Amino acid sequence: MKNLKLEYKWRLVLILWVAYFLNQGDRQIFNVVIPLIKEDLQISDVQIGLVATLFTLFYGIMVPVAGFAGDLFRRKWIIFFSLLIFSIGTMFTGFANGIILLVLFRSIATGGGEAFYYPAATSLLGQFHHKTRAMAMSIHQTSLYAGIVASGFIAGYIGENYGWRMAFLSFGIIGVIWAFVVLWGIRDTPMPKEEMNEHEEKPSFMEIIKAIFSRKTVYFLSLAFGCMCFVNVGYLTWMPTFLHEKFNMSLSAAGLHSTLYHFLFAFFGVMIGARISDKLALKRKQIRMEIEILGLLLGAPFIYWIGFANDKLWCYVAMGLFGIFRGIYDSNLFAALFDVIEPRYRASSMGIMLAFAFIIGALAPVILGQIKTIAGLESGFILLAGAYFLGAILVFLGLKLFFKENYYDEDNYN
Repeated sequence: MKNLKLEYKWRLVLILWVAYFLNQGDRQIFNVVIPLIKEDLQISDVQIGLVATLFTLFYGIMVPVAGFAGDLFRRKWIIFFSLLIFSIGTMFTGFANGIILLVLFRSIATGGGEAFYYPAATSLLGQFHHKTRAMAMSIHQTSLYAGIVASGFIAGYIGENYGWRMAFLSFGIIGVIWAFVVLWGIRDTPMPKEEMNEHEEKPSFMEIIKAIFSRKTVYFLSLAFGCMCFVNVGYLTWMPTFLHEKFNMSLSAAGLHSTLYHFLFAFFGVMIGARISDKLALKRKQIRMEIEILGLLLGAPFIYWIGFANDKLWCYVAMGLFGIFRGIYDSNLFAALFDVIEPRYRASSMGIMLAFAFIIGALAPVILGQIKTIAGLESGFILLAGAYFLGAILVFLGLKLFFKENYYDEDNYN
């Protein structure tokens, strides 16, 4: 029985890894084929940035709802319908013939569908992984890297050879198929009894809100994540176009190189960060937040370097070094949050934290689109580097001011 339990918890990681691969892959398709969409539909850089901004904004608005749903309803079904809806939205994006339909299918349908995946999936992983939590979440996080890198190259290749519409249709169809694999492969698992209160009642909405917002550390972690998300959304939206225009790359090459080195080295960073934090967390409670500070602080200079490197090789080196420290931060993104939130509120807390992040991050595409029009994208990287540095300061303040009183010692409650 113990072996079967062990087998399922890692099989769950595999199933969710593919689902998150598609979640992130669908997101990157748009960024890679921006030049083709602009040419075909005759829309401007600012309008393209607006589509990406509205996608991120709608995601940010819906993700708290998704978090509350993850604490109140069966997470298997939330994950299934999330994957199904955002995949259908991706398919229909391929039929858009103007800015309005791009916003409807891309920003609303795809963004809204994607919002419901992460809180439920991460909460489910946290339920089955205790001592291996950071490792399981880090493995899950690597699908973000793989999904963005692979989809960047594949979408660019399909777009150049078969048109940008076919890129959306292809990924959408695969996502619909995997939604039914999720339905078959994940158990309909309720919250365990030990994670409910003594009467085994589900928490009320107001109870959830009060429990989360009473932990001031959450504010600082969420705002810091917003800084990171601002950088991530801006980077992923405009980096393929930046390489395409600055170094005269093809779309498939720009799609590949804009993400390959960054996420390849992020993979090593996330595994290193997870290994260190899982090993030291029992002895040093604050280690997860300290690792986040390190990742943000040391990543900032390399973001600046990317924008002002005049040689492709040095640009790639900067992407890789930025990736290492981005991965180190990612390794403890939600594991650090879980240090101050008890299990029954975790999906909701992730929803709120993601809302902070994506509402802030939603500003990046349109701001960088405007900066691109006025001064060129190189200047935008100064802003992105500053956002990472600000994020490090915010985590440091949360750690020093509130972490000790907010810490939730899970071992004493099990």
